[in-house]
Amino acid sequence: MDRYIDLRSDTVTTPTLKMREAMYAAEVGDDVYGDDPTVRELEEFAAYRIGKEAALFVPSGTMGNQLAIMTHTQRGDEVILGEDCHIFKYEVGAPAVLSGVQLRGLKTNAGMMDLEEVKAAIRPNDIHMPRTSLICLENAYSSGEVVSTTYMEKIRELARRHGLKIHLDGARIFNAAIYLGVDAREIASFSDSVMFCLSKGLAAPVGSILAGSREFIEKARKNRKLLGGGMRQAGILAAAGLVALKEMTGRLREDHENARYLAQKLIDLGFEVDLKKVQINMVWAKAKPNLNFENLPAKLLQAGIKINPPANGFFRFVTHKDVTGNDIDKFITILSKTVQAGER
Repeated sequence: MDRYIDLRSDTVTTPTLKMREAMYAAEVGDDVYGDDPTVRELEEFAAYRIGKEAALFVPSGTMGNQLAIMTHTQRGDEVILGEDCHIFKYEVGAPAVLSGVQLRGLKTNAGMMDLEEVKAAIRPNDIHMPRTSLICLENAYSSGEVVSTTYMEKIRELARRHGLKIHLDGARIFNAAIYLGVDAREIASFSDSVMFCLSKGLAAPVGSILAGSREFIEKARKNRKLLGGGMRQAGILAAAGLVALKEMTGRLREDHENARYLAQKLIDLGFEVDLKKVQINMVWAKAKPNLNFENLPAKLLQAGIKINPPANGFFRFVTHKDVTGNDIDKFITILSKTVQAGER
């Protein structure tokens, strides 16, 4: 198969030609010594782009989130966050292993915890209880829904009243910014630290950014070394990240449009899709009960299409720069033939 249509995630994006050229020509040094000029340029530009004093280039979003937790907390602390957010569900229990903290997961609605429940979860100063030190938010949320800046402002006010820090998992913060019609700086302004990915919809091959105050990043840099995140001649990777930040954030709107196009095509095919929740580049589709979806990923793979198996009855399809409108039409045509052939 020369080319697959890959709808599993926006992590599968391939670097652009300009990224590859920039990587080839990148000036490098030893980043652990702080003398890789391309990494320094990326970190300075990323801090400016997200409205923070300083930034740190890290290998992955998970490392960025875990560095934030490690830097903001002390062992034995408690962290409040949504029970279905990425940090809670998909980062392998790392807060307990790396930072020695426990997580207080709260129910969410469209990515938002109830403010009164957050307030109630903050521990009093009691010898028997852990210290609450951090609230973690996520925007855009793992569900693809976008959290309003009004909600984030209310969380910030609550956190300040209780002397808590806020970390934002902003893996797809630029997607959220497009949906809200604001600059990403505005979303990030409600948190003390923010992580965002370069290697999802922005199409860089590797890397994420952790940003915050200069003091915070100085501490996080040492923690990055502790975790084995010193990458030496990382300018080769940072060069692609610079292209991603300078050229790829604006085109995310196209992915959102393609996601809505895909959502409507799936509805026409008989899937259940809540269009109100198609806010960025993700489509969650529930299968019709009269159709046979057994081994669907394997069947579609034979036709050159990659999808993930369903979770709790829902398929997740993700659009990105390597998925065109024509690709969506081809996918729908093949999907229709495949499921109709297995109709019960």
